[in-house]
Amino acid sequence: MEDYKLLISIVPHDKGERLIRSAMESGCQGGTVLSGRGLSRTNIAAVLGLGEEAKDIILMVIENGVKASVTNAIVSATRDEKRNFGEMFSVNLGNLLKSGKLSGGDEMEQGDFDDTMITVIVNKGYADDVMAAARSAGAGGGTVVSARGTARETDARFFGMHIVPEKEMLIMVVKNEAKAAVIEAIGKLKCLKEPGMGIAYSSPVSDFTTLGKKPR
Repeated sequence: MEDYKLLISIVPHDKGERLIRSAMESGCQGGTVLSGRGLSRTNIAAVLGLGEEAKDIILMVIENGVKASVTNAIVSATRDEKRNFGEMFSVNLGNLLKSGKLSGGDEMEQGDFDDTMITVIVNKGYADDVMAAARSAGAGGGTVVSARGTARETDARFFGMHIVPEKEMLIMVVKNEAKAAVIEAIGKLKCLKEPGMGIAYSSPVSDFTTLGKKPR
């Protein structure tokens, strides 16, 4: 079993710092907050421009020994927020390099997982097309993070500087039974067929939970 997990929380913008403070009071060493945008859960809402909002994506590497206390602290910190305020889940880690020391094993933990995280990295402007294809195959919403690619010596230059394409990273959590259909659907898109246009990969997810008020 691995010594560490990657805990991922997705909440409205400007709420991430509060979650990290609660996590650190419960044994987490710290975290990283990324800015992104949430995408609508249905294609109709997307066409109408509904359901999109700025998001904070919080990444925290935690030891298994403090996982329960950290996740409980985050759930408690968001208990008074609106229903479906955000979501939280963990992803298995293999090797971890920290303070110059390598820990963990090469084998991923085995087990039964109900959910899968699908990550798609495409050139800027294509994330919404990917999300539409994924919804048609059974996915719900997703979160997009702005990023950029890395240049190679053979890439085009402008005034002596490498031209590095802007990227979008789309993160979705889907049920395992929908994973194959979602990956197949997005694999048919032109933006994932041409070299250098995009890449997609999946990771098993554990302990998925929604944050905010719980239904009575």
